Amino acid sequence: MLTLRDAWRMQRKKFPGPTLLPPRHGLARVISKLGLGSRTQAATWISTGRVRVNGRQIIDPEFPVRQGIDRIDLDLEPAQRTERIVLMLNKPRGLVTTRADEKGRDTVYSCLEGAGFGWLAPVGRLDKASEGLLLFSNDPEWSARVTSPDFGPDKRYHVQVDRVPDQALLDALEAGVTVDGEILVARSASLLRQGQRNAWLEIVLDEGRNRQIRRLLQAMDVRVLRLLRIGIGPLRLGPLAKGAWRQLQPDEIESLLAPSATGG
Repeated sequence: MLTLRDAWRMQRKKFPGPTLLPPRHGLARVISKLGLGSRTQAATWISTGRVRVNGRQIIDPEFPVRQGIDRIDLDLEPAQRTERIVLMLNKPRGLVTTRADEKGRDTVYSCLEGAGFGWLAPVGRLDKASEGLLLFSNDPEWSARVTSPDFGPDKRYHVQVDRVPDQALLDALEAGVTVDGEILVARSASLLRQGQRNAWLEIVLDEGRNRQIRRLLQAMDVRVLRLLRIGIGPLRLGPLAKGAWRQLQPDEIESLLAPSATGG
């Protein structure tokens, strides 16, 4: 007896559905996703005639293409995904996390001069006054997953403050506050060590809002004296000297995408 499922299968064989194709995206975006350069750089390459799609010169950075279907050439060579590179820098205080600063301030790229890895972009940010672990990568998709507020790994900080906190303050950091309509909260906050007039805290965040720790503590009338990021997920800054960098190993790179990358 022919069942409804059998009839459906026979119908599918006679009239197969449309083949699913990858979605179209702007040409500059696709080139950037390959890790060849920033989207701005890719747009410049396109507008100056260095890029062809299926043999045809394209000068519109938003020209729609299907990655993996359309052939993309840069300077007459196939535009292929580059090997994923991730660097870890111990960012010194006083550097801004950008490639070129409109105010002429020193940037984190001064620490990477001579590295020889081509285009690399910061994975997240540390403000000028902050120090510690800062990642760079040539893979925008990987970077987006690591910095995702929903799926990215926890970030661990050591923070020197201008007082010795009591348990009520630590509890308040974990309870969170609303600042300008935005909820700021620590995943955990604990006392590391204390002096007579100041103390070091360990604060863990599970999302990366702009200047989150500074704004959270400021809302509680606590001043930050120093702020160092010492971990991202299971990755630790370790003995890396200030201003020095090292390349991450493949297992370290993958560990930052693991569901358990909480650094607990």
